[in-house]
Amino acid sequence: MVTGMGGSETLTVTKRVSKQPQQVPLVVPEVDGVKYLVSSRGETQWVKNVRANPNITLGETHYLAQEIPVVDRAILAAYKAKAGKQVERFFRQLRRL
Repeated sequence: MVTGMGGSETLTVTKRVSKQPQQVPLVVPEVDGVKYLVSSRGETQWVKNVRANPNITLGETHYLAQEIPVVDRAILAAYKAKAGKQVERFFRQLRRL
């Protein structure tokens, strides 16, 4: 709720340099039993940290993250529906692929 978005979960990743945990509240859409991490602000530090070490935690559950190719990112519609108006301006700023 700190982000102003309901239904968020806490993502915990390992920072690339310090190796300390980084916690980020995220809206995490789930489609067909698969949870997706979406950065509405592009290539943030947490995104770079996940790419460097895909072993993450959402809440109390551990996962191995895998990046989805751009052509398969239809999940963004589900994310926008769940996150609501708070993220609309960020998506308007993204370049169209």
